[in-house]
Amino acid sequence: MSCCPANTAREGFMARAVELARKGRGPAAPNPCVGAVLVHGERIVAEGWHTRAGEPHAERECLADAREKGVFDRHPASECTMYVTLEPCNHHGRTPPCTEAIIEAGLGEVVIGFRDPNPLAAGGMERLAENGITVSHGVLEDECRDLVADFLLWQKADRTYNILKLAATLDGRIAAADGTPEAVSCPASFDCVQDIRSFVGAVVVGGETFRNDDPSLTCRCAGLPEEFEQPLAVVVTSSLPAPDAERKLLRFRPHQTVIWTGQAQAASDVAAALREKGVRVIGLPADDTGLLLEEGFRWLRKECGCYYSMVEGGGRLAMTLVLQGLADEMDYFLAPRVLGDMTARSAFSGRIGMRMADAVDFRIARIRHVGRDLRLTLLPDRD
Repeated sequence: MSCCPANTAREGFMARAVELARKGRGPAAPNPCVGAVLVHGERIVAEGWHTRAGEPHAERECLADAREKGVFDRHPASECTMYVTLEPCNHHGRTPPCTEAIIEAGLGEVVIGFRDPNPLAAGGMERLAENGITVSHGVLEDECRDLVADFLLWQKADRTYNILKLAATLDGRIAAADGTPEAVSCPASFDCVQDIRSFVGAVVVGGETFRNDDPSLTCRCAGLPEEFEQPLAVVVTSSLPAPDAERKLLRFRPHQTVIWTGQAQAASDVAAALREKGVRVIGLPADDTGLLLEEGFRWLRKECGCYYSMVEGGGRLAMTLVLQGLADEMDYFLAPRVLGDMTARSAFSGRIGMRMADAVDFRIARIRHVGRDLRLTLLPDRD
């Protein structure tokens, strides 16, 4: 076994495996997203990814694709190399170990992006090597580790993996000073946001967004399956709305609406009336940063079976999420526009008198052009 040297061709094959892995995000939970490609010579001859929890893993999907295409009728399996983003599992879970499938297929080499951090599934590299397969690891290791950031969180925490979504101008503004709901980003970015909503269990907004925008917080992707379940709508506010308020969530989605508020407000008559309407009102403890949101995200995981939450703002909620260490990933849609109004709403707000040393650091994991916008995927700095 060895650590792979940098190689453009190898990185290209692994980059394709990373791209495939992302296709399983959402349905694969709580399993990790994994992609695999089979290579003969300098050409990819088969592909696979983990499509859904309980279904075959990426390696088995890739081998099935190879057999369906007759790859092993044309090329000896021993001449083929599999590139896989995560170390093949070596245990019996809902599916048999992928190491056995690779050994039975007779592959000559396996290249791994990131070693499996789960002790129950690890040991795949050693098992493959013991059976005469050449094994190496470390190709695009950072990218492959980032693929399983959600899985790593679920291994140690009993809450949702949180995606903070922001759309802002070049000067960091998300709305005009009066909070009028207006599009900041382009239609292509809007479609990306709908894609995220299609796999998260909950969409979370602050009280000002709830009052100013009157959102529905539904996924509006075209061609959704009939059995699709809309994400829960979660509102974080210290000021409970009247049960008969003319708000879309209260009128059309009360049984899919959750309000996180202070413990005193959750015990009020207004909260009781909202519950009678079908709204779930949850009281959270608080400290000097605001409501302790981690309790709410734990509730979503335990009581509602949610693995992902998307937090859409506004600025104060976004800052609270960051300060409480709960922004596991940030999707930042940067629009090439300048508002220039110092009173306009900021992407992050709530602190005064800070120095640059007080900034919370993130790292850029991925950059893409989306229509006229730039989409930045950021993750917290690693310890």
